[in-house]
Order: sequence, then C-alpha cells, then structure tokens
Amino acid sequence: MSKDSVLKMIKDEDAAYVDIRFTDPRGKLQHVTVMAELVDEDFLDEGFMFDGSSIAGWKGIEASDMKLMPDTDSAYVDPFYAEKTICIHCTVVEPDTGEPYNRDPRGTALLAEAYLKSTGIGDAAYFGPEAEFFVFDDVRYAVTMNKVSFEVDAVDGAWNTDTEYEMGNMGHRPGVKGGYFPVNPIDPAQDLRSEMLSTMKRIGMKVDKHHHEVASNQHELGLIFDSLTKQADELQKYKYIIHNVAHAYGKSVTFMPKPMAGDNGTGMHVNMSIWKDGKPLFAGDKYADLSDEALYFIGGILKHAKTLNAFTNPSTNSYKRLIPGFEAPVLRAYSARNRSGCVRIPWTESPKAKRVEARFPDPSANPYLAFSALLMAGLDGIQNKIHPGDPSDKDLYDLPPEELADIPTVCASLREALESLEADHDFLLKGDVFTKDQIEGYLALKWEEVYAFEHTPHPVEYKMYYSC
Repeated sequence: MSKDSVLKMIKDEDAAYVDIRFTDPRGKLQHVTVMAELVDEDFLDEGFMFDGSSIAGWKGIEASDMKLMPDTDSAYVDPFYAEKTICIHCTVVEPDTGEPYNRDPRGTALLAEAYLKSTGIGDAAYFGPEAEFFVFDDVRYAVTMNKVSFEVDAVDGAWNTDTEYEMGNMGHRPGVKGGYFPVNPIDPAQDLRSEMLSTMKRIGMKVDKHHHEVASNQHELGLIFDSLTKQADELQKYKYIIHNVAHAYGKSVTFMPKPMAGDNGTGMHVNMSIWKDGKPLFAGDKYADLSDEALYFIGGILKHAKTLNAFTNPSTNSYKRLIPGFEAPVLRAYSARNRSGCVRIPWTESPKAKRVEARFPDPSANPYLAFSALLMAGLDGIQNKIHPGDPSDKDLYDLPPEELADIPTVCASLREALESLEADHDFLLKGDVFTKDQIEGYLALKWEEVYAFEHTPHPVEYKMYYSC
C-alpha cells in the first residue's frame, strides 16, 4: 500500500486517529496514537520520535531518542476502538543516521528476508504458524513475600462437572485431553471463536478455520501462510484480536504454553517453505517427496534446535509444556505425518504445498525473532548440507528406553536454552541479521526471567518439603 493509499484510507474512513504500533524484544505489541490530521506524507516519510529507554531491553536514558518508521503496507482499521482509528506497524530506526535499530525485532525479520535473497537459495520464505490459546472466565494470581499462588476457572472446565451454579450445571464438558473436537454443547465456544475469525477477516487477514483443541478450555484459529515479516505482523494482530474479542465476552485469554498442570500445553507449530523464481524449493523426489534442500533445512533446524529454543520457547513456562506425555515434541527427530517428533512433513498432494513443520515452538515467542531464527537455522543447514539422518516413522512417544536414549532432545529449561544461545549463535550473525549486541541484550532480558523464576519459592515446594 502506497503512502497515498494510506492517506486516502484515513480520509475515506473519516479516521480520527492513527495508531502506530511496534513490537518490543519480548514480543509484546506497543502503540502510540496520533491525531489523524497530523499524519501526512511528511509524517509517513520522516517517522515519529519516541523514548526508547522506556522499552525493556532497548536503550539507556542517555541515548533514548528513537524513531518509528511506519510500514504503509501494514495499514488496517482497528476493529475495537470507539473512535475510528487506522493502525500501522512500524520498524525502529536510529534518528541521527536513519539506520535500522539492531534490537528491533521487526527490523530483524526484514533483514532475514533480505539475507535469504542475498544467498541465492531462494527469494521468498513463507511461514504458517498455528498458535493455540486458553480461554478462562476467572484468573487470579499473587506473587508477594508471603504468598505465591494462581487459580484459574472456566464454566466449561473439565473440573467443574459437579460445581453448583445458580443457573444449574448442564454437564456437557470436554474431559481432560478430550477437547479435540466434539460439537456443541460439549464445545461451548463456537460463537466466540467465530467472532474472532470474522473480526480477523474484516481487517483483511487471511484465515481459514477454527476449532477446540485437545486440552480443556484450549482453542485454535487458522492463519493462511504469508511471507516472514508479514506473517509475524499477522500473528501480532491474531493475538491482539483474540485477547480483545474474549475481553468483550467477559473472558480472559492466555497464550502461556502451560497454564495448568495435567493437561496438554499450548504450542505454535510453524510451517515453513522457501520459493525461488516462483517455484517451491522444498518439493523433490527424496523422502516424503522432499528436495535435498528441504532435508538440509531440516538438518539445520535439528542441529540448532537448542539455540532456537531461546527464541521459539522463550519463557520459563515453555518447558512445562516440553515434557514427555502430553503430545509435546521434545525429541529432535523428523518424520512424514508423524506428530511425535519436533519436525514433521505434512502430507500434501501438491508440490506447491510442500513444507516443513517445526512443532516445538510456542506462542509466547516473539514472532519476528522466532521466524527469523528458524529461517537462519534452516539456511545454515542448506549452506553446509547438514543432512538430518534417517527419519523416525515410529511413534516416538512409545519407544523403549534403550531406543529413546539414542535420540537427542530439545532444551529442558529456559536456562539451558539461554546457555545454548550463548554457545551457538554464529549462524544467526550471518548477513548481520542478528547482531551480538542484540543477542546480548536479549539474553540479559531473559536471564532476569530465569533468576526471578529460580529465586521464588513454589507452592509445590511447600507440599514436598515444608515438613521435612
């Protein structure tokens, strides 16, 4: 969308405001709202100054001035504000030089796409994330000196089959691991999900389906694939819309990977493909109709999986999902159609749909950084011809211990993932896609989370140790 088209949209929609949005290192969408009459061609060319020192993981107060540069191609009408508002996603640049700020996640994604083209391997990378989420009616938590607790509840929770309600208990609920996917009234969220999907479609997002997921209160909507940066933008809109539609229904959504013990956690399977000159690079005549490049791409993902965990599974809570027994892809293996390894090749009749699915990521990830890191790992595999070895077509969840011991795993904690990133990140630095300064800043942010988690007593420790 050109600058003229954005200005015309503002006029045609009679917009009162323009919301300029960007993403911080942790992946949270941030925004500043500007009066629409102040947005002209000069504004779109010159950008908007803001205080970068207020964003965790960015600049200190001595060098806080930064500039937001609107990407006019990302403009859309916000579906929630009472006053008509046009939203535009931005990249962050240095105000004195106009150079991209090296810790801006969206800028990293753009550099990853540019690096792909510079290698000659391909000219487009497509990503299709499948981000799950939980919906609750009541959420309470406390973290103080003398109290650490949380409690979630939902009328349709599997644990509420004998709860007394004023309106009566109708009894129709999916059980633990039983949500995939009966019709209503066992699935009570049809209208909620439909409104979420319809809202996405109204603002121009490409969507295709919705359904209840395996766990109690767990759901998923379908995004149709797009190029790396655009799809990261779409995932930010996906989260934003899901949160706000649920809020309008009096409900609360979380993208935490494991908000409850004893049931499946929330993943974000990421489908990836590379194209060159309008042709799919991953289609071929090797295993599962893959090309050599696709196999090498998988090899790069498997080799660097523990480093990737720092971006694709960036919360301490992520590793409560990545445990055996809850359909979590913890083993660094690949297979066609088999969902038990951390890389799967989905079945398809069309070469154009040939893709690779990384199953270990989760939606707590910053999509710009996660997608960029996945692409860089795959490209490293292609450049160095890293073959992934033989596929694992058995049910990996049911292997005998002696066979299981021979298959490497992803990380078991955020601490391990950060240590892996510290030890193995040269592949991320190619083409200056990631920088050492950016990685060091990201690590500093994430180590704060690790220390907060490790230094805080947990309620289960009282159960296990209080009377020791």
